[in-house]
Amino acid sequence: MRFKGLFAGLLAVVLNAAAADVPAQGPTFYRDIAPIIYRNCSACHRPGESGPFSLLNYDDVKRHASQIASVTKRRFMPPWLPEAGYGEFQEQRRLTDKQIQLIQEWVRNGDPAGRPADSPPQPKFNSEWMLGPPDMILNVAQPYHVAPDGPEIFWNFVIPVPVTSTRWVKAMEIRPGNQKVFHHANVILDRSGSALRKEPTPGAGFPGMDLTVEEDTFDPDGHFLSWKPGAEPVVEPDGLSWRVDPGMDLILNVHIRRSGKEETVSPSIGLYFTDKPQTKFPMLVQLEHDGALDIPAGDKNFVVTDEFRCPLDLQVLAVYPHAHYLATLMEAYATLPDGSRKWLIRIPHWDLNWQGVYRVKEPLTLPKGTLISMTYHYDNSAANPLNPNHPPKRVKAGNQATDEMSHFWLQVLPVGAGDDRAILQGAVMKRRLEKYPGDFSANFNLGDLMMEQNSPSAAVVYFRLAAEADPKSAIAAGELGAALFATDNVYDAEQQFRRALGLDPKYTDARYNLASVEANNKQWSAAAADFRTVLESNPNHKNARERLGEVLYMWGDDLSDSGEREQAVQHYREALVFRPDDPDLHFQLAAALGHLGRLTEAKTEFEAVLRLNPQSQDAKKAIAQIDAHQRLSDH
Repeated sequence: MRFKGLFAGLLAVVLNAAAADVPAQGPTFYRDIAPIIYRNCSACHRPGESGPFSLLNYDDVKRHASQIASVTKRRFMPPWLPEAGYGEFQEQRRLTDKQIQLIQEWVRNGDPAGRPADSPPQPKFNSEWMLGPPDMILNVAQPYHVAPDGPEIFWNFVIPVPVTSTRWVKAMEIRPGNQKVFHHANVILDRSGSALRKEPTPGAGFPGMDLTVEEDTFDPDGHFLSWKPGAEPVVEPDGLSWRVDPGMDLILNVHIRRSGKEETVSPSIGLYFTDKPQTKFPMLVQLEHDGALDIPAGDKNFVVTDEFRCPLDLQVLAVYPHAHYLATLMEAYATLPDGSRKWLIRIPHWDLNWQGVYRVKEPLTLPKGTLISMTYHYDNSAANPLNPNHPPKRVKAGNQATDEMSHFWLQVLPVGAGDDRAILQGAVMKRRLEKYPGDFSANFNLGDLMMEQNSPSAAVVYFRLAAEADPKSAIAAGELGAALFATDNVYDAEQQFRRALGLDPKYTDARYNLASVEANNKQWSAAAADFRTVLESNPNHKNARERLGEVLYMWGDDLSDSGEREQAVQHYREALVFRPDDPDLHFQLAAALGHLGRLTEAKTEFEAVLRLNPQSQDAKKAIAQIDAHQRLSDH
């Protein structure tokens, strides 16, 4: 009997061991569910991130199994808005029907764990910078303090980039600083300082959901620079880096959601540089028709459309659809010259909370003549659960969250060998003028484009229209002045520069241009004062330094000609601070010193001329004359 019992025990052990090696009939966590969760959920559902609970191991997932089954069946999670079959994108987190069915079956079967040996590696996350230590870390000047209650917040931090020479950025990473309330963010490049002028106090930032930057040179945005929960930083391929210059700013436009208690948001940006400069120049092209947005209360299907015809062959690299809370169905596609259609994106259930940039798996080529179309549907009825107004009310276009927008952005790359962004920009702005004939930005950008193409007379027309569209725009007045100056209309140019400074006394470019007009009119004292003011606000302004040196030089020449050579010497010496390697300036200083009888000092300056220009016969002759004069004096 004891033998029989012992045999039975051994048999049970063997059978149990064998059973452990036999795969379970239904799905198990380690074999079937863990790969889905780790790939699609864990990046956000972990400590310190935006998910409300962790999903890093079996116990985490089992604790929320029923909830996971429910939200994945409804495709509420993971948050992925584009519909399958209407464009293929990188990093997509859309679950397949099979994956959703596996989760349903696993939960029905009691959430079995299965064998740990079947599990993929548990995800590991870097709590610091995902790409490693950045080459440069930018911090906000002042954190933003979030009150417990109130509407959602869209806030703009203006962050200077402290570089002393042009650098190329291959990647950017944003650290939110407070994942609980920091929902998503976009970065805008500001090379003109226009955002700084919007701050009520320096470093404080300013509110607003969407904003435009008024640039004073043709330099259109070409990259989507953004952050959303769970997204990895984008490392640009060689040739697609983007440029940072001395004196420029980054605008961090942040969507903040309140948590019910006081919070502080203090984000930072990490920049990763490369020695490989930009050789490919993408551009952001926008379709929109906000002018058509006037949605009556109760309207369940308000439709907005726009289209744009490609003026040259383009490759689509990424798309970014954007609206607010009333949008429902969003579609964008391209009709090729042969009549065939290529889908860019289709979102059947829009949700502003999960907006994002979608980078295509493979660049999509659109031949010249292709028509890009967008169609957005809006539901302003009480049946729309995302409607912020209860009861519904009339909604028009605007920058507040309770307003609406109809934007579809594309990152496109001209296919030709050169930089054809000017052709593309011109077509985009002319299309905008078809919709809004008096539009400020279209006229301003076309003026900018004409200046870039060395057509200042055409630029004057567009800048004047922009200034009429927005009489309070300092930059429109300033650029109109620059175009007038380029056409030799000096008097009118000066009036526009003074008008720009009256609107914005801190507008450095207008101050610099006014100083240039004053120098042109030989108003040396006023020109020098204005160039000094420019350098006080921007000590790295190379052109202002050179022009100040030139003004002081010319001022000294006028004084020397009028016999006021002592003052001329002072101006020459100050000019040398800015132009130390100018042999002509050293020669003029030497001549002025010679007229004053200060021959030893004069000889030193003539010797400086020879060091810079050994062939200067005038300097050699002057030194010989000084030496001869001193020998006679010695005798």
